[in-house]
Amino acid sequence: MIDLYYWPTPNGHKITIYLEETGLAYRIRPVDIGKGDQFKPEFLAISPNNRMPAIVDHAPADGGAEVALFESGAILLYLAEKTGRLLPQELRGRLRALQWLFWQVGGLGPMAGQNHHFGKYAPARIPYAIDRYRNETNRLYGVLDRELAKSPYVAGDYSIADIACYPWIVPHEDQGQDLDDFPRLKRWFESIKARPAVARAYAAGAPYERRRPDFTALEREILFGQTAARPDEK
Repeated sequence: MIDLYYWPTPNGHKITIYLEETGLAYRIRPVDIGKGDQFKPEFLAISPNNRMPAIVDHAPADGGAEVALFESGAILLYLAEKTGRLLPQELRGRLRALQWLFWQVGGLGPMAGQNHHFGKYAPARIPYAIDRYRNETNRLYGVLDRELAKSPYVAGDYSIADIACYPWIVPHEDQGQDLDDFPRLKRWFESIKARPAVARAYAAGAPYERRRPDFTALEREILFGQTAARPDEK
């Protein structure tokens, strides 16, 4: 059994997609990031960066003590190695998948995240910041679109590289992107959206989705006003 510390963000969806694709037994431990659950001592013991997702695997492959892990890319790699699924075993295929996993973690996710923040959540509209991150998101969509001219999926066969990227393309409208401008990316997006495991993963997160269109002042402080001191230490 795997305990998944989760909230329905793109990084959270990555892990539920993998778990649903492979049929690993898991249970969701919700971490309400708007309420500050990520700062609770019991969660920080698992995820010292006070970010979700994180997992605790109670049955690791080596048969030893439970494994606690944070960072979505590291979790995907761990689960792929645990199961031997959705990550090529031969050298070149493995490296191709891993480089695109790290591309998402270091590029697509952070840039799209800043796009979301300045375009949707920032209290003041800053045209330079909005344009900067919208343009960079557009550039990254183009990189992915060109790569998908080579194969149906990001790294050849369907893999953790696709699972990492897909949730960050789901909010493409909020990112100011039109998938019609990226026909190969659109084809890839629709094929993944149609996978039953992906539908199940998003259904698993539905009970935790926000029902309000905007954040309260307290939620904004928790989400966007973090410093080295936790909220309870300020």
